[in-house]
Amino acid sequence: MIKKLQNLKKSTSPLVFNMACGIITAILFSAFIYLEHFGITLKFFNTIFAVASLALLLYIPKKAVLVAGFFIGLLWFYWIGYSFKYNGVGFLTPFVTFGFALIYMLFFGILSLTNKVYLRAIFLFGLSFFEPFDFNWLQIELIFIDSYLGIFKYQFAMVLFALTLPYYIKNKFKYTPLLLILLSFNFHMPQIQEAPLKIKLIATDLKQERKWVNAFKNDIIAENLFQIQKAINEGYDLVVLPESCFPLFMNTHPLLQAKLEELSYEISIVAGALLYEDEKNYNVTYFFENGNFEIAKKLVLVPFGEYIPLPQFAQKIINDYFFAGQADFSIAKEPTDFIIKGIKFRNAICYEATCQEIYEGDVHFIIATSNNAWFAPSIEPTLQKLLMKYYARKNRVTLYHAANWQGSGVIK
Repeated sequence: MIKKLQNLKKSTSPLVFNMACGIITAILFSAFIYLEHFGITLKFFNTIFAVASLALLLYIPKKAVLVAGFFIGLLWFYWIGYSFKYNGVGFLTPFVTFGFALIYMLFFGILSLTNKVYLRAIFLFGLSFFEPFDFNWLQIELIFIDSYLGIFKYQFAMVLFALTLPYYIKNKFKYTPLLLILLSFNFHMPQIQEAPLKIKLIATDLKQERKWVNAFKNDIIAENLFQIQKAINEGYDLVVLPESCFPLFMNTHPLLQAKLEELSYEISIVAGALLYEDEKNYNVTYFFENGNFEIAKKLVLVPFGEYIPLPQFAQKIINDYFFAGQADFSIAKEPTDFIIKGIKFRNAICYEATCQEIYEGDVHFIIATSNNAWFAPSIEPTLQKLLMKYYARKNRVTLYHAANWQGSGVIK
């Protein structure tokens, strides 16, 4: 591939060459997401694409690296601005999209500080520990998630080492070090157990523009209660409904809470809602069992969605001007575990299920709930699922994910 690029360089202008190299690199780096989005899992091609994209990042010209970073940011995160229209600032969507492309142009732009391949390899490995603005959805090792290669740091380092050595070997054995990539192969996948319960994961398809409209609230509640009763009739032990499936502050609706307590004598219920407590708003999960309930508050908030990762003065300006004061959720001090029919489950609300903090400690099973309708239509649920799979494998955990608009299922 490197030779073909060298030939292309001789026959085209520098601008065209840099653009071509950068775009090809970004496409290879992102291909696994789009293949998965369309239900295609090809481990062989995912492996080739992943290795080729890393090789290009190590060897392409400096300006091409900037192009690659820009288009990686675009291909991975074009959808982030979609949610802004629900806060009345939809005009910001293209600026947010362009902004994320620039952020990841600068992120990968660290590699453009040098042409030395070994330094680029060191920088690229270092970037795998860095999360711009606390947003961690670009995990570089994620490109290996549905390939023959492993997702651990040592395996990533071995791939970079193998790709770097050929540049410094000038004899006929130049490409022999590429065989070191075999040391990064997953020769067997660890067996991850499922919980010994019959669990019903509810997948809903409620449009975000309807979710918080009072005219639809009673219909939404009725549908949720219908799904719970259906799970009871089908003999399930536990039913899990998505994040904020009840679009209200549950503690201000005592009749609904009493109804869920009543149903919990027949089935354990996990459902998302909001909580207003001590003049603070919380995104929470309610767990009902045997007429009692527990509340799990969200631990990790979404940057620029539920909190502003900037200094205090900037937080207030952005929150008040762009979010009408809505991006002000409070958080829990530690993760919450539910004991459901004797089995311990860690609670995770949407973004949390893609954060290492939730996996700390003695965790074997996680109940994750999401509302992906903020970003419909896009690849967001696919990227979220891949990230959940990444953390599940790293930590040998099984996730039970109930989502509104795509993504529900058992992940391990």
